[in-house]
Amino acid sequence: MEQPEDMASLSEFDSLAGSIPATKVEITVSCRNLLDKDMFSKSDPLCVMYTQGMENKQWREFGRTEVIDNTLNPDFVRKFIVDYFFEEKQNLRFDLYDVDSKSPDLSKHDFLGQAFCTLGEIVGSPGSRLEKPLTIGAFSLNSRTGKPMPAVSNGGVPGKKCGTIILSAEELSNCRDVATMQFCANKLDKKDFFGKSDPFLVFYRSNEDGTFTICHKTEVMKNTLNPVWQTFSIPVRALCNGDYDRTIKVEVYDWDRDGSHDFIGEFTTSYRELARGQSQFNIYEVVNPKKKMKKKKYVNSGTVTLLSFAVESECTFLDYIKGGTQINFTVAIDFTASNGNPSQSTSLHYMSPYQLNAYALALTAVGEIIQHYDSDKMFPALGFGAKLPPDGRVSHEFPLNGNQENPSCCGIDGILEAYHRSLRTVQLYGPTNFAPVVTHVARNAAAVQDGSQYSVLLIITDGVISDMAQTKEAIVNAAKLPMSIIIVGVGQAEFDAMVELDGDDVRISSRGKLAERDIVQVKPRPCLPHGKFKSPSSQADLTPPLGASLVKGPEGRHWEPQSGPATTEGSRSQSSAMLWSGLGPPLSHLGHTPNIAGAQPEARTLCQPFLSLQASVVSLVLVFFCPLKAEAVSLVLLQPSPRIGIARLTESM
Repeated sequence: MEQPEDMASLSEFDSLAGSIPATKVEITVSCRNLLDKDMFSKSDPLCVMYTQGMENKQWREFGRTEVIDNTLNPDFVRKFIVDYFFEEKQNLRFDLYDVDSKSPDLSKHDFLGQAFCTLGEIVGSPGSRLEKPLTIGAFSLNSRTGKPMPAVSNGGVPGKKCGTIILSAEELSNCRDVATMQFCANKLDKKDFFGKSDPFLVFYRSNEDGTFTICHKTEVMKNTLNPVWQTFSIPVRALCNGDYDRTIKVEVYDWDRDGSHDFIGEFTTSYRELARGQSQFNIYEVVNPKKKMKKKKYVNSGTVTLLSFAVESECTFLDYIKGGTQINFTVAIDFTASNGNPSQSTSLHYMSPYQLNAYALALTAVGEIIQHYDSDKMFPALGFGAKLPPDGRVSHEFPLNGNQENPSCCGIDGILEAYHRSLRTVQLYGPTNFAPVVTHVARNAAAVQDGSQYSVLLIITDGVISDMAQTKEAIVNAAKLPMSIIIVGVGQAEFDAMVELDGDDVRISSRGKLAERDIVQVKPRPCLPHGKFKSPSSQADLTPPLGASLVKGPEGRHWEPQSGPATTEGSRSQSSAMLWSGLGPPLSHLGHTPNIAGAQPEARTLCQPFLSLQASVVSLVLVFFCPLKAEAVSLVLLQPSPRIGIARLTESM
């Protein structure tokens, strides 16, 4: 197998970052002896990582691990990948929760504790492994000075110790290969009294200090001693970080509902061995060391066999763009009556002479980025949920420009002009149906499937979806097509139900058919009139971020986004780059932002959170662009030309 060619990172050509060398570091999180918040079982822990801005000292949600059921000693598989700057103090915060429902709102879950540290502390610890006690409300960092200060968090006694968090860091290689493999087992030990075993595999990569870092878990196969696990894909750098001879340990467990999984046995291998594929070299004896010591006649606890192995190089966004792929951008705007009378200032569709409304801001934030990847700059613009003249029929798929044959508008300005014209001619009505516009874009995407075009549908809405079943069916049918869907919520409505369409955790299905891939990203916008925004949930009373994140804060608590003086184009680009961290993958530089320099002060106030939305939503647009590992793609914006805001996509665990 050929080694990947050494390639210079694109970041080396960033004129602004040329004097600030950075490396990508992967942070792995484990915990021990967490608080048990469940009455009849153990906690179901989730870890949320926050980063702190260098200048404003505000905490931004960076990412979340997966939820692990019924355990007080979790080893999280999902990693955090961050840029490490040796000369900077990069403050980090880790909050642990016991998840009680499917809601993304952290305030609805039990708080288990938190820990503060710097990235330098983790990297500089022996073996780059840092252990810190988790506390509830012991302290937080002052939003202005960054120094520890007393704080009281919800759900516990101030200063109470509640377990330990273990943070490990490792520099990532530039390997872009993705390995796909499948395993089966034969004659595993029987562990269940009334059945056989419910086996699953856990993969670890070895570290230089002799410890192991978890990197993958298979699904559980119920009641069998001869399981055949599903095929799975994993980046080679996650499996061995590009070192083909690095030891890989695989443990076999019998799953138990209470989380006390029974150890069946283990074996070791390496990427180089696995790369041989199905052969006599990849049949492994599963050995339980304790059993082997106690029983002289012990042979093994079964065998595990590699059934298939393949490796491919993962393509980046630039690979597609260089190959000539065009992005076809379509916008669909909610014209239902729940938005309020457009002639009144309380309406989300209100056309103020001083500022853009929430719909126009969201449209501008996404469109300003995407338009540069469409050669003709002609974008279809649709509306739904309105009564149309002259007969007052309700339509959920009408062109904003009034042209049924060609709904395309010229540029973002053309969409805004058509949107404002429609507000004066149609009557806001209802209900909120998504299926017609999803099907409309799917028809266009189905017409060209040679890789030359990729369709992106932006749906901006204020309310709860009315045709959930039909929309699910439309999305499942569209999942095999070259298209993605972004749903941006505005207003104060509850968007929890709409998160069901986002297949990050559970792939959506319709009539028993599972979507081939996750093509939807939901971006709730807890936006209030006059620039007020609900805060992201946090158990500590910390300064909230400027932009809204996927989670909403405790009911009744609101913050005003900060306004500032008008800025130049250059400084505005730099300031907008500081707003990324609570809203998605890291953005080092944002090359293009909505033109708000000449707006009134209140317009800039309302625009400011949408600069974050711009950076975040762009990552949503392209999360599913790379087919090999759709869920693990994040954006890194470098300093591009003034007309282009995306430089490359990099893999994220």
